[in-house]
Amino acid sequence: MKEIHDFTILERRSYGEHYFSLLLKHDGPMPEVLPGQFVEVLVENEPSVMLRRPISVHDVDSEAGTLTLLIQIVGQGTRRLSTLSVGDRLNLVYPLGHGFTTDLPAGSRALLVGGGAGIAPLLHLSKVLKANGVDCTIILGGRTESLIPVRDAFEPFGRLCVATDDGSLGHKGLVISHPAFAEQYDMIYTCGPTPMMKAVARSAAERGTRCEVSLENMMACGVGACLCCVTNTDQGHRCVCKDGPVFDISTMKTWYAE
Repeated sequence: MKEIHDFTILERRSYGEHYFSLLLKHDGPMPEVLPGQFVEVLVENEPSVMLRRPISVHDVDSEAGTLTLLIQIVGQGTRRLSTLSVGDRLNLVYPLGHGFTTDLPAGSRALLVGGGAGIAPLLHLSKVLKANGVDCTIILGGRTESLIPVRDAFEPFGRLCVATDDGSLGHKGLVISHPAFAEQYDMIYTCGPTPMMKAVARSAAERGTRCEVSLENMMACGVGACLCCVTNTDQGHRCVCKDGPVFDISTMKTWYAE
């Protein structure tokens, strides 16, 4: 069930020049928000921005009625959002999209691989998996240390590993070259730059390990009407905002083999 609610900003945090987070509170009951789902944010007082901006849900506290967005500044819309302050209001359409599979048997081993802004949806996922008794390994990657925000937030929910291209933090190299990536898992989840996700998907397919990817195609409407986010799958063209953003790679060979 999609809803439109006004949220109040309870907290704003900056993570260097590129990322910030907003802790949002809704006064009434919220619908269930699944890991991997996203919101469409109304950007007000910015004439150059006509459409809402799709943002992954970073964290959810259903009892407190709050959700957190981790946002990368990439254009005028997100730059305008970065100027908001505690007490400001933000209008969201949510929850949108198809989320990650989380009903793994207790004791399963899961690998979560995130890069750049793709780190955002993995925190909510790691919390839900841990609550379900799943043993999580989390690999976060970026070009350099400053581009891997909020990494400490993951530590309570699994084994945290970091990979940086320049070696400024953790393993030097790509996430797929991290030693933890080569271990055996029952499930692999990934979100981030497309080349990274395709590499993760190909490796998972070669191992015969189930894997889900969360695509980051350009989205406008968020409900499958405008068709600007269509991607090619083994089952034909699908809207990332409606049929995804999470897809099982068993239907995505056409995509990751490109």
